[in-house]
Amino acid sequence: MQSKDAAARLGITQRMLRHYEAEGLMQVARGTNGYRSYSPSDLRRAARIRDFIATGFSTREIHAMRACLSDDGSGPCSGGIEKLTEKLAHIDRLQAELDAKRTAVLQRLYTLRQGLDATAAE
Repeated sequence: MQSKDAAARLGITQRMLRHYEAEGLMQVARGTNGYRSYSPSDLRRAARIRDFIATGFSTREIHAMRACLSDDGSGPCSGGIEKLTEKLAHIDRLQAELDAKRTAVLQRLYTLRQGLDATAAE
């Protein structure tokens, strides 16, 4: 399958597919014409990369979990559970920070509204 069709099937751009390859996350065969040719296995690998990126992983982090991208083996990949657990902890920290900021903004709004209400009452 050529890159245009592969990208369409995966819901990403051809540029993203080339980026995955440039980052060393994929090695795609080329036809005699020099065009990339994506196998079903390549599509599954690219889908896994796409899904990791969608959940917040950088290509550098995904590179460290290369074993999680292949079709080899049926058990958990090397380091996958640890990396996913770390990412979840990171997301939880970010969410807690955002919740604290949201609370601070709500408190500030309340204070400002109270001040405006007091001014309007005078």
